[in-house]
Amino acid sequence: PKMKEDHCLHAALLCLGVLCYSQALTMERLNHSRPSLHGHHEKGKEGQVLHRSKRGWVWNQFFVIEEYTGPDPVLVGRLHSDIDSGDGNIKYILSGEGAGIIFVIDDKSGNIHATKTLDREERAQYTLTAQAVDRNTNRPLEPPSEFIVKVQDINDNPPEFLHENYHANVPERSNVGTSVIQVTASDADDPTYGNSAKLVYSILEGQPYFSVEAQTGIIRTALPNMDREAKEEYHVVIQAKDMGGHMGGLSGTTKVTITLTDVNDNPPKFPQSVYQMSVSEAAVPGEEVGRVKAKDPDIGENGLVAYSIIDGDGMDMFEITTDYETQEGVVKLKKTLDYETKKSYSLKVEAANVHIDPKFISNGPFKDTVTVKIAVEDADEPPVFLKPSYIFEVQENAASGTVVGKVHAKDPDAANSAIRYSIDRHTDLERYFVINAEDGNIKTTKALDREEMAWHNISVFAVEVHKQHQEAKVPIAIKVVDVNDNAPKFAAAYEAFVCENARSNQQFITISADDKDDSANGPRFIFSLPPEIIHNPNFTLRDNRDNTASVLVRREGFSRQKQDLYLLPILISDGGMPPLSSTNTLTIRVCGCDSGGSLLSCNAEAYVLNAGLSTGALIAILACIVILLVIVVLFVTLKRQKKEPLIVFEEEDVRENIITYDDEGGGEEDTEAFDIATLQNPDGINGFIPRKDIKPEYQYLPRPGLRPAPNSVDVDDFINTRIQEADNDPTAPPYDSIQIYGYEGRGSVAGSLSSLESATTDSDLDYDYLQNWGPRFKKLADLYGSKDTFDDDS
Repeated sequence: PKMKEDHCLHAALLCLGVLCYSQALTMERLNHSRPSLHGHHEKGKEGQVLHRSKRGWVWNQFFVIEEYTGPDPVLVGRLHSDIDSGDGNIKYILSGEGAGIIFVIDDKSGNIHATKTLDREERAQYTLTAQAVDRNTNRPLEPPSEFIVKVQDINDNPPEFLHENYHANVPERSNVGTSVIQVTASDADDPTYGNSAKLVYSILEGQPYFSVEAQTGIIRTALPNMDREAKEEYHVVIQAKDMGGHMGGLSGTTKVTITLTDVNDNPPKFPQSVYQMSVSEAAVPGEEVGRVKAKDPDIGENGLVAYSIIDGDGMDMFEITTDYETQEGVVKLKKTLDYETKKSYSLKVEAANVHIDPKFISNGPFKDTVTVKIAVEDADEPPVFLKPSYIFEVQENAASGTVVGKVHAKDPDAANSAIRYSIDRHTDLERYFVINAEDGNIKTTKALDREEMAWHNISVFAVEVHKQHQEAKVPIAIKVVDVNDNAPKFAAAYEAFVCENARSNQQFITISADDKDDSANGPRFIFSLPPEIIHNPNFTLRDNRDNTASVLVRREGFSRQKQDLYLLPILISDGGMPPLSSTNTLTIRVCGCDSGGSLLSCNAEAYVLNAGLSTGALIAILACIVILLVIVVLFVTLKRQKKEPLIVFEEEDVRENIITYDDEGGGEEDTEAFDIATLQNPDGINGFIPRKDIKPEYQYLPRPGLRPAPNSVDVDDFINTRIQEADNDPTAPPYDSIQIYGYEGRGSVAGSLSSLESATTDSDLDYDYLQNWGPRFKKLADLYGSKDTFDDDS
């Protein structure tokens, strides 16, 4: 309501001022615009008379007030020429910006009026041109002249802020006068005329927390120690008023949202003084026991809290880590617990801020402590071995039943139950060991061979007698201690070569030995010749004392023709206690060598061959063999190209001899429709066809056509006869031709087997006669003859 009254009062005063001001300007402009009809004289400063020339136009700059809303057009001014005698012969013409639309002129009197309301903010001035012409002839009486009409400003625009809403941040607990934000407003009125555009800022809402500078619009804090945790956001309304803030000025407002940002001004605080927790003694290290949390009203990095254990009898058994997502301290088990040893622990936990602001160090300390009590809960624990692992030793080849070692486990619970032991057979598949279930003694079941397996890794279970589900497992490593039970041997299958022209004491091979026993019972090896051949006339042996030996030639003049192979026995002893030895045989071949000692040949046969045939002779023999092979290949190739068909046919070589006839016939017994002999012997039609690939050993006589066999002839005998004839007949077709047997038999008691003549159903047929056909038809008799039996049974 108050704002509305101010605007009404402002409008009334504005209209009154416009009317008075416009009337005064009009009178002043009329006085100044009248032409001077006569020239006049003026005296200079020193008394000199100055003559001023007469001018055609006399006026000043015109002004018109904006936003005039009166009923009549506003008189802007009057144009008058000194040649105008008032008889109406002069006509005044107005041209330029707005002429005829906004500004009109009375062509007789020269009065200029504004016909429309002007707005200085749209256009501040107009440039017009005036001219006086003869009314009758339109002849210019005066040269045209320009003048300016300026729009006089009034306070008709309120201040406007650049933004409707502002957002700003300021740290909490800032000092009084801390700058928050600067707001700026603008006024469209003329800043060079009056106070229409002179702005003053003031705060309408947001006191007493904030203030604003009247001239600059800078908002500052007005209260000390504003706490974000108490109130985080403030809404401030700023007003900008023109006319220097005096009554009648126009105003505009804007809203500013000010947020207090957080600083670390609050220490963490535990909501309680003691935390109670519990954990089972069966828990494994690293398992979570519980959580504590200190509350810090600060946010972000100012609210980060780190936890640590600073005191207590459980510092060695527990640890605490920080969960930065939940800001909690996580208490975890550090070592294995034993209920029977200690049943409870106490910890003193500290929570401290990670980032501390030095400005607020006086508000500290920024940390807090709490007591954590942890109770250990009893659990049914499995047996526990006295050692985490065992290592035993046993002699190689020890007798079965030898004691290897003993394991021991106990029940850690107060009940102290009895323990039973067993071997995990997955780790002892060969069952080398057994264990006494009551005392844990481990024994062998057979002799062990270190060379076969030097270590045995087994596992032993311990279970409580009354609680079979509670068990423990321990690894046991059993070392088989070596004994000297393997004699040394050659390290490889040696074969030596000695030249026929070898010199005396010349070394031709170095040998070494190998022993399956370990180093204590193996090297150092001793090499020697057996006593019975220690004075061998051909070779001698030298022990190099580095587990190798060298074989040397004792004499000269070896000959392959006399002896090309020597066998030298060598005795090797190891360094075990007691030592073992073995005799190994070295094979030595005599070879032919050149003068430099390089092997040429080691075979006596090659030596003899070289003596009988020269190299040229061998080459000639090989050349002859190659030529013969080439001739044979050429002959075979030509023979294949000229090869003719093996059988000469009159028209065409047809492998299948097909006899075609169009008579269906009257059954197997009907021989009148066609000649059965033709089917039985198709090659007898045109005689025989000689085979060119076989030369007959005798003159073949054409076979007479086969006659129908008598009723007593068996089919099997008939077929066998035909096969034998084909096998012995050199004029018979090749092996892949079809032999046609068209004879079914005459006078058979079975009659025809064809179904063409069968005019009855299966139920009308009697197959009992199949029983009389003999063993070849026994299967048919069983299949068809059994039907009546089944019918009788049903």
